[in-house]
Amino acid sequence: METPPSTVQPVPVPRLFKAAVAPVQAFFRLEASGGILLALCAVVAMVWANSPWASTYTGIFDASLALGTGNTLVHFTVREFINDGLMTIFFFLVGMEIKRELAAGELRTLSKAMLPLIAAVGGMVVPAGIYVALNAGTPALKGWAIPMATDIAFAIGCLTLLKGRVSHGLVVFLTALAIFDDIGGILVIAMFYGTGLHVEWLLAALGITVVLAACNKFYVRNGLVYAALLGGLWYTMHHGGVHATIAGVVVGMMIPARPVRRGREVLEELHGFIGTLLREPEDESVRTNQLLHIEEQLEDIEPPLTRFVHLWHGWSAYAIVPLFALANSGISLEGMHLSDLLKPLPLGVVLGLFVGKQVGIFLFTWVAVKAGVSDMPGRARALQVHGVSVVAGIGFTVALFVAGLAFANEPELLTEAKLGILLGSLLSAVVGYLLLRFGPMPRPQGEPASAPASEAA
Repeated sequence: METPPSTVQPVPVPRLFKAAVAPVQAFFRLEASGGILLALCAVVAMVWANSPWASTYTGIFDASLALGTGNTLVHFTVREFINDGLMTIFFFLVGMEIKRELAAGELRTLSKAMLPLIAAVGGMVVPAGIYVALNAGTPALKGWAIPMATDIAFAIGCLTLLKGRVSHGLVVFLTALAIFDDIGGILVIAMFYGTGLHVEWLLAALGITVVLAACNKFYVRNGLVYAALLGGLWYTMHHGGVHATIAGVVVGMMIPARPVRRGREVLEELHGFIGTLLREPEDESVRTNQLLHIEEQLEDIEPPLTRFVHLWHGWSAYAIVPLFALANSGISLEGMHLSDLLKPLPLGVVLGLFVGKQVGIFLFTWVAVKAGVSDMPGRARALQVHGVSVVAGIGFTVALFVAGLAFANEPELLTEAKLGILLGSLLSAVVGYLLLRFGPMPRPQGEPASAPASEAA
């Protein structure tokens, strides 16, 4: 007997509402939407900090908050809550992305990882060297790690705007390079930007890390367990002298990255189960249990890491990181002159990001290719690799984060560093885009990957 059609009619959606929401939906479907939103927040912060309402900008982000009671009362500003608290989720996602690439991505084999690793080393060493050369012997020297960073959201967003002119292989190369860059940045933050080590707290952090490793080994999938351990690790690292946001990376690296069972095995089992259901008369009383069984089987295919990335990626890309940009990009230009950009600190950051990044990445990549370590990434031409090397100089998010750590108690130096970051990142984005937009097209499939000597020069 056939089931009668449902009499429940769908609620009509007003056309005006659909017309208003459609552009928003289209924007968030863009791969570059995270980078665009980040840039807009940076622009808004700059305009706001130099407007007649500048006092409201400082008033909001410097407002004091308190957590706890009595002797455990902790005071912090809204900006500190964003930078040290919410950015832990950003670093949690960074940790999971690194884990995913190591487990099943472009970094899973040494041969695949070697070229972006070599390029990333060049992209960190040369910018830091330029900065140190300009700031040696000054209080600004401790900001040496600022121009080492590549902002993956901005950089990939820039390449996304150039579809058809940048091969998929080059995008993968830049992504892997940025991940190695993140690893380098994380190590630098952990080793050089702490507040003095306290062994007893670090031992407690190590104990929590052992528990996390056990959760990974025994395939714990409950997000609340990882949230509780993240909170404990953040607290112990904070008191241990290591910057607490590193806790996010450690927990992200401990999330299981492989499914419980092979996908084919689960699908074959479900195929038999669904076939049995279709042969039996429909019973409303057991339908819920049947659907729950199917859902549980499908969960065995999806690794916890994939589920957590899907859950938190939107919050990070469209809320946390843009809020970080809004809180940290507002630089008052009052009393500043163009000559201020020639001071060693901002000049070191600008040259490190715009010159150091492109020279380091392209030179190290070219030498590695000539030495036979790997072919050009994505069968790209040398000029395209150079364009991508320039784009990698967009060092926005992590560079601002490192600057905040390096000059936490020196507002004048912090302002100079931020100015250098914004200008260096802007130059890298514009020049890199133009080089790739008006440069040569990717090679056709049948064309040999080896470039003529004149092009490679």
